Amino acid sequence: MEQNIQPLDPIAFSLGPIQVHWYGIIIGLGIALALWIAIREADRRGLPKDIFADLMLWAIPIAIISARIYYVLFQWEYYAQYPGEIFKIWNGGIAIHGALIGAVITTYFFTKARNVSFWKLADIAAPSIILGQAIGRWGNFMNQEAHGREVTRAFLENLHLPEFIINQMYINGVYYHPTFLYESVWNLLGFILLMSLRRINLGRGEMFLSYIIWYSIGRFFVEGMRTDSLMLTDTLRIAQTISIVLIALAIGLWIYRRVKGYSKVRYLEN
Repeated sequence: MEQNIQPLDPIAFSLGPIQVHWYGIIIGLGIALALWIAIREADRRGLPKDIFADLMLWAIPIAIISARIYYVLFQWEYYAQYPGEIFKIWNGGIAIHGALIGAVITTYFFTKARNVSFWKLADIAAPSIILGQAIGRWGNFMNQEAHGREVTRAFLENLHLPEFIINQMYINGVYYHPTFLYESVWNLLGFILLMSLRRINLGRGEMFLSYIIWYSIGRFFVEGMRTDSLMLTDTLRIAQTISIVLIALAIGLWIYRRVKGYSKVRYLEN
C-alpha cells in the first residue's frame, strides 16, 4: 500500500511569476560560504583580499556553461533530436565534472593574467571547493534527485537517519538510497581533512591534488549506487571513469612535482 508521504516543496518562495527554488538557494549559500573561507585564507597567505571575488566573476558562469556542455555532449543522442532543449538548463542537466574542468581552466588563465601561482591559488581554494560540494548536494535532496537504487524503509531507518530525510527518499511509492547524503558526508570529511593538512604544511600543489584524490575516491563509489549516471557504454559510467583518470593523474602529478622540485615551496610559505 502506497504511503501518504508528501515531499518537501522544492520552491522556497515566489516573486510574482518567478519561482525561487531551494536548489538555487542552497547552491548560492555553498558558494558564499566557500568564498568567505577562501578570502580569509588568501589574506593570511599574502594574496589580495579581492582575488577570489574577482576569480568568481569569471569562474562561476564559465563553470555553469562547461557543466552544461559536458552533460549535453554525453547525452548528444537526445539533444541532437531536440536542439532547442540544449539551452533549457532550468530543466536540469549539469555535471559537476564539467563544472570543475571549466573552473580549473578559468583559474589557470586568471592566475596567468594576475601573475599569481596557479598551484598556490588552487591549494587555498581546495577546502572551499569540497565544502561547497558538500552543501550543494542538499540541493539535490530538495529536488529528490541524484539518489541511488531502491531500498526498504527499514534499511533507511537502520541508518538512523532523521525522519525528514527518510520521507524525502520516498519517491513515487519507492524508497531510494540517499546517495546525495553519502557524497555530502564524504565531502564534509574531506573538508575537515584538507583543513587539517594546512597545518602539515604540504608542498605547493599537494593540497589541491589531495582534494582531487579524496573527492574522486568517494565519487567513484557513490556513483556506482546511482540510477541517473551518464553512461559511456552500457556498463561503464562516465563519472567513475573520470574519477579513476583523475586519481591516476593527481598521483602522477604529485610524484612528478616532487621529483622536479616544484613542490619545495611549502603551503605556509608566502
